Amino acid sequence: MNNGNGTEKKKLKFLFVSIDALIGDLAWHVKKEGHEVKYYITNKDQKDVCDGFVDKCDSWQEHKDWADVIVFDDFGFGKEADELRKAGKHVVGGSPYTDNLELDREFGQKELELAGISIIPRWNFTSFDDAIEFIKKNPDRYVIKPSGLAQNEKELLFVGQEEDGKDITDMLQRYKKNWSKKISVFQLQKFISGVEVAVGAFFNGAEFVGPVNVNFEHKRMFPGELGPSTGEMGTAMFFTADSPLFNSTLARMKPKLAESGYVGYIDLNCIVNSRGVYPLEFTSRFGYPHISIMMEGVLSELGSFLYGIAKKEKPEFRTKRAFEVGVVVAVPPFPFDDPRAFKKYSEDASIIFKKHAYEGIHLGDVKLDENDWKLAGNSGYALVVTGSGTTMEEARSVTYNRVKNIMIPNMFYRTDIGRRWAEERDKLSSWGYL
Repeated sequence: MNNGNGTEKKKLKFLFVSIDALIGDLAWHVKKEGHEVKYYITNKDQKDVCDGFVDKCDSWQEHKDWADVIVFDDFGFGKEADELRKAGKHVVGGSPYTDNLELDREFGQKELELAGISIIPRWNFTSFDDAIEFIKKNPDRYVIKPSGLAQNEKELLFVGQEEDGKDITDMLQRYKKNWSKKISVFQLQKFISGVEVAVGAFFNGAEFVGPVNVNFEHKRMFPGELGPSTGEMGTAMFFTADSPLFNSTLARMKPKLAESGYVGYIDLNCIVNSRGVYPLEFTSRFGYPHISIMMEGVLSELGSFLYGIAKKEKPEFRTKRAFEVGVVVAVPPFPFDDPRAFKKYSEDASIIFKKHAYEGIHLGDVKLDENDWKLAGNSGYALVVTGSGTTMEEARSVTYNRVKNIMIPNMFYRTDIGRRWAEERDKLSSWGYL
C-alpha cells in the first residue's frame, strides 16, 4: 500500500468493537486509507448502521486473532482491553482505571485532587430527600449530575439558575417522582461561572502523543444554548503544540494513565475563570462527534497512527495549523430515545447531496443501500459535517456551506457552532490560558 510519497505502508487489519454504533465513521476513514476493516456492533437496534460502508461481523471475539489492531469505542471495555494487551494484542481502548474515571464521577474527582488539581466543591447522594434537605440548609446555585450509566442520559443533567437553589430542589422532586429507578447515584456540584473548554490528547500506554486538542463543545439542542442537553450538537476546536490548560490539568494524570496501560484519546472538560481552572469530567475514550471533527484537522494517516500508539510507540501526528468546526445534522427523535418516532418520521429516509461533494461529510447512523445513503439505527444521529480554516469564521463558513449541500426530511442542526469563539478567546487570553 503506497502512502503517497513513494514509500510502502503496511496494510493492517482493524477490528472495531462498538456497543451503540459510535465509531463507524472512524472505521470507514481507516478503510478509505487502504486498511482492512471489520466492525462489530452489540446493540441489535443499531446493527444496520454503516452497512455498505464497512464490512461487519457477528462476533468480535472470533476475529480478535485476525486483527492487527482492536479498537474499542466506549468505556466499559477496560477489562477486555487489559486481557487482550496481556495476551500480546495491540489494542486501542480503555482500562478498568480509565473506565472508572468516566463512569464514577466521585472517583474521577478524587484522582484529580490526588494529582494536585483544584476541583469544584461537590456532594454525592443516593437519596433525593437528603439532597433536597442539604440545599435547604445550604442555599446556593448548583448543578445536578447523575452518576453511573445514567450520566449518558444527557437530558438528566440540570444547571440551576437560582442563587438559593430552589429550582434545583423543584427539579429533584420531579426526578424522585419520575426517574428514581434510573438515577441511583447523583452529584450536586457548586455552580462555577466561566468559559467551558476541554483539552485532550492521545496516550500510548506510557506517555501523551501530541499535539494537544483544545475544544469548545456546544451541548444544547438549540442555538444560544437553549433546549435539552444532547451531549453535543457540534464543536469548535484547534490543535496546539503547547497548552497551559493541558499542562495544569490533564498532563498531571500521566503517571496514573501509564500505570493503567491506557491507550487512546482522553479529554478533560473544564470551567476556566480568572481564579483558575476547575475540571468537570473525563471522557476516557473517543468522543462523538469529537473524533469526526478532529479528522478535519489531522494530516497523518490515522490507521498507522493508531497502530503505533497501540504498540506504545510515539508515531508522528501531523495536524493543520487551522481551526476546525463540526456540526451534527440530526432528525427526530434525536436526542431522545423513541423508536416509534424514528419509525414514523425518519426510518430509511434518504440523504440527498445536491452536488456530488462529500468532503467534510462524516457518518452518523447511516447505511449505504444500492449507492443511496439512508438513515439507519433508530437514534436520528444522521451526519457530522466539518470544515476548517485559518480563522474560526472561515472554518464556520466552510462547514455551513457543506451543510447546505445536504437534504434529509425533517433534518435540523445548530447554526451557531463556533460563533462565541471571539468572546471565549479574549477571556482565556486575558487569564493566561491561550
